[in-house]
Amino acid sequence: MNLNSIKNNSEILNLKNIASGSFEETKLDDGFFVLTYQNENSKTQTLEREIDSSYIQFHFCLKGASEFIFNKGNYRLKIEEENSLLLYNPQRDLPIHLEISPNSWLVSVLISIKKFHGLFSQEADYITFLSDDNKDKKYYKDGKISPSMAIALNQLINFNLNTSIKTLYFKGKVLELLSLYFNRNEDANIEQCPFLVDETNVIKIRKAKDIIISRMAEPPTLQELSEEIGLSLKKLKEGFKQIYGDSVFSFLVDYKMEVARKLLEAGDHNVNEVGLKVGYSTSSHFIAAFKKKYGTTPKKYLMALG
Repeated sequence: MNLNSIKNNSEILNLKNIASGSFEETKLDDGFFVLTYQNENSKTQTLEREIDSSYIQFHFCLKGASEFIFNKGNYRLKIEEENSLLLYNPQRDLPIHLEISPNSWLVSVLISIKKFHGLFSQEADYITFLSDDNKDKKYYKDGKISPSMAIALNQLINFNLNTSIKTLYFKGKVLELLSLYFNRNEDANIEQCPFLVDETNVIKIRKAKDIIISRMAEPPTLQELSEEIGLSLKKLKEGFKQIYGDSVFSFLVDYKMEVARKLLEAGDHNVNEVGLKVGYSTSSHFIAAFKKKYGTTPKKYLMALG
């Protein structure tokens, strides 16, 4: 097996109410990958990836729950919402075999031990499993996702910038994530994001996002939203921008356009009906918004699909 390769395994498990899915994978460098997955379905999704023993695995569950399956199902390890898991075993391969529950989000960082040593060459004694005494031992660590880590993880999941900078952006965010993961002084989080220190604020902002998505056709005003989640308007605006990389309004418009695009592709509704479903009372407003987002009108988009 090539030590710097992560291969897809397309085997479909024939299990009741379980479907096969695949990670969205971004290569950051040789021996350095980030995988993201959002299971928005009502079924559990199974994901598989070959990973050899030269890799350290970091798994972060932002939402829902996932379960790792080892040794052909003889051993299971669950990772709950807002928890992380570090796995490293230089003695044997640890391929990913995951069952991701409905409505769950997962981010995984895979980095070769060689690459990882390069990041922490001056800190080998501080990171216990890098020390000479432990370099041949397996290592396991679970922990909570801090508010600062949650921000970086959500920005990876909700990336909506130009695709040409995706690798650069992801690399920066993953390095930030690792630095926060190994940060010895948790109080440093206060300096980085004072209005999100309280973990409950992060939860409230996630709730705000869920509210505007569930009511996208008739969303609440920002003031109504802030009152509903119990967070000041200022903290809602600042926190939402920090976590999702966009204002509440821009995030909602992008979400509406993505839903509209999928509805058009499904072919069950005409342009006017799609516009109404995502909250536009007039087709002209919907067409203008769609064109601004995708550079073409809904009708031309449909024609291009053939």
